[in-house]
Amino acid sequence: MSKQEFIEQIAALVRKHAPFYGIKVYSPIIAQAILESGYGTSELAVNAHNYFGLKYREGRCETCIGIYNKVGSEQNPDGSYTSSTMQWCKFEDMENGVIGYFDFINISNYSNLKGVTDPREYLEYIKADGYATSLDYVDNLMSVIENWSLTDYDEKEEIKMSNSSLVSYTGLSPNHSGKRTHSIDRITPHCVVGQLSAESICACFPAGRDASCNYAIGTNGKIALCVEEKNRSWCSSNEANDQRAVTIECASDKTAPYAMNNKVYQSLINLCVDICKRNGKTKLIWFGDKSKTLNYSPKSNEMVLTVHRWFANKSCPGDWLYSRLGDLAAQVTKKLGGSSSTSSGGSTTSGTLYRVQTGAFSKKANADALVKKLEAAGYDTYVVQVDGLYKVQTGAYSKKANADAQVKKLKADGFDAFVTTKTGTGVSSRSGGTKKKSNAEIAKEIYNGTCSDSRWSTWGNGQDRVNRLTAAGYDYDAVQAEVNKLF
Repeated sequence: MSKQEFIEQIAALVRKHAPFYGIKVYSPIIAQAILESGYGTSELAVNAHNYFGLKYREGRCETCIGIYNKVGSEQNPDGSYTSSTMQWCKFEDMENGVIGYFDFINISNYSNLKGVTDPREYLEYIKADGYATSLDYVDNLMSVIENWSLTDYDEKEEIKMSNSSLVSYTGLSPNHSGKRTHSIDRITPHCVVGQLSAESICACFPAGRDASCNYAIGTNGKIALCVEEKNRSWCSSNEANDQRAVTIECASDKTAPYAMNNKVYQSLINLCVDICKRNGKTKLIWFGDKSKTLNYSPKSNEMVLTVHRWFANKSCPGDWLYSRLGDLAAQVTKKLGGSSSTSSGGSTTSGTLYRVQTGAFSKKANADALVKKLEAAGYDTYVVQVDGLYKVQTGAYSKKANADAQVKKLKADGFDAFVTTKTGTGVSSRSGGTKKKSNAEIAKEIYNGTCSDSRWSTWGNGQDRVNRLTAAGYDYDAVQAEVNKLF
């Protein structure tokens, strides 16, 4: 599981069991699990479901099912370490491991932890009580709390999460998990797979069906409320995502690429703007990469886009909307008055493009031979013609740092590479070439989620779109300008 998924699972269990032991603050405990278990990857966590480094004490933890022997270290007052084989508690599963933690500290020695609401105070107490020997224990854990915004999980006065004023129909579904355990910092748009009305979409989630969403956008652009924002819907096949995301079902065609009409898309933009405003966000971000997104900790003013296909074997939200998520993020951010996000897939690109070049040849056959080697090594490549030479490139980036990273990777794989800003004319790497269309024609393909180049099923989004258009010999900025006219 990802780091974020581990945090969500541990947090839910800590919040569930802590109140029974008089513990009022959760963030330091979640941080302890992160630090002690390495996000659930340590030997103790994997083999003994011991996420808190709990040493075995007979009768101390009721859920302990045995002893796990393993070498451990303790830090001495002078900073040195002493290592020896130690006995550790073994638990049946994660939940019992969390209960074991509360059993472990449920003795008079740790009674000062009860009722504490400040994270640092809790950590200073538990270290002074003898729980850990590390000299930097408190500071290290406070860094974890800050880096992951873990205080979001602490009990506070109830956050007054409101619902959108854009709603014109309410059809509440009983299918939800009640109050969220995480503040809202994601939006997950879905495709309904049907040109349904907002009312009909809400009707898709009756009692007994394990599915729901927060909002629905009908084929005429009408917005409905299905599950209040304060509650976690059942929409993305992933509990951790739904705990922090506002989920939106959008009317679409029944067949791929599951296109949405302009009324639906415009309502989606407006709804995303409204969600961001009410939750104090000035920027909507689309990375276009699952790993990067799920391991990213949004800043207080940031909202992040996620998609259903990352959590289940589905095409949702369909290639039509997926290819527009960079545009969605850019339009919403612009309306919020925030600065454009520059990320892979995050926004439109303007100004200088930094191109990574790996070779220049007078004969196209030699360029094609290098293309084959690069593609065999896993690189997307294309050939441009500049000053009478066939030049092989592997990417065009709006940030020079990204181009430099690509150069470093290529050199590590044994290829010569450097960065250039010089443009050229695209050349097909296949014999016979391809007939070039106008920028307006390509823009229509992007709008419809199609692609006339046999190398790709779509022109992609964000950096993929830049690379593919460049590879096919098109000027990205010129094409994107035509795309923007269609919205």
